[in-house]
Amino acid sequence: MSANESLFFQAHHINKTFGDFHALSDVSIDVRKNTVFGLLGPNGAGKSTLIRIINRITAPDSGELLIDGRPMIENDVYRIGYLPEERGLYKKMKVGEQALYLAQLKGLSRHDAEKRLHQWFEKFDIDSWWNRKVEELSKGMQQKVQFIVTVLHEPQLLIFDEPFSGFDPVNATLLKNEILALRDKGSTVIFSTHNMASVEEICDDIALINQSRVVLQGGVRPIRESYRKNLYEVECTPYRWPFQLPNNYQIVSLNEQPDRTVVKVQLPQEHCANNLLEQLIPQCQIIGLREILPSMNDIFIENVK
Repeated sequence: MSANESLFFQAHHINKTFGDFHALSDVSIDVRKNTVFGLLGPNGAGKSTLIRIINRITAPDSGELLIDGRPMIENDVYRIGYLPEERGLYKKMKVGEQALYLAQLKGLSRHDAEKRLHQWFEKFDIDSWWNRKVEELSKGMQQKVQFIVTVLHEPQLLIFDEPFSGFDPVNATLLKNEILALRDKGSTVIFSTHNMASVEEICDDIALINQSRVVLQGGVRPIRESYRKNLYEVECTPYRWPFQLPNNYQIVSLNEQPDRTVVKVQLPQEHCANNLLEQLIPQCQIIGLREILPSMNDIFIENVK
């Protein structure tokens, strides 16, 4: 499979201005099939504008969108499921009635929509909400309903904008697992969030937009490796310190516990883990050694500060 054949969605050189404000400046992203793609950036960077363009809510001033290698057309919106950050349920309508209405807007028959909805409602343990008005539900409960409506027509491209907002940890984990399951069943996911821990948990690739431009793009693991600081955490016994290390080995932190010592050491760029082990093995027993890669949160801050 060629590189282009592995891509499901592409944005090429997208530009969008509002008056004198440049919302997007020559933005290009490549989203691989059956992956979770993190669309990241600070407030006002241009993420929401790009999402609206993908959903054909607004049009770019210039540039091109491709889906499955061809230019997007109007009917491609039926291949997209979009969960916006601003929730949009009608508060006076009953939950089941509204979910059926929204599902039919996405092309499902009433019979198929009702069958699928009851399956999802049972899965999320919310079937008892069917005849309740939306205004009676908590924010998190409303969000469950809107998530179901977003994925119900089994779209090939799913776009989630801050999907975990308002959820407790249990329900956030439930939603993360469902997103990953949808990916594994064949959906491609664009996932926008400010929670960098979630990015590390579920994203395969990311693009970071800052001040209307893409400043970083690629796989999560390769990006973290490219920002490595040559920092290692060692667990060893006995717990007494200090051991003797070269002057150019920087001890970042030291935690002496009753049965072991946990120390973080930053090595000079020309050294590696083997060099650190050579220094420590004569002095202690090594229990564990791991390289500490920068978190996505650290990388985000470094690129947008």
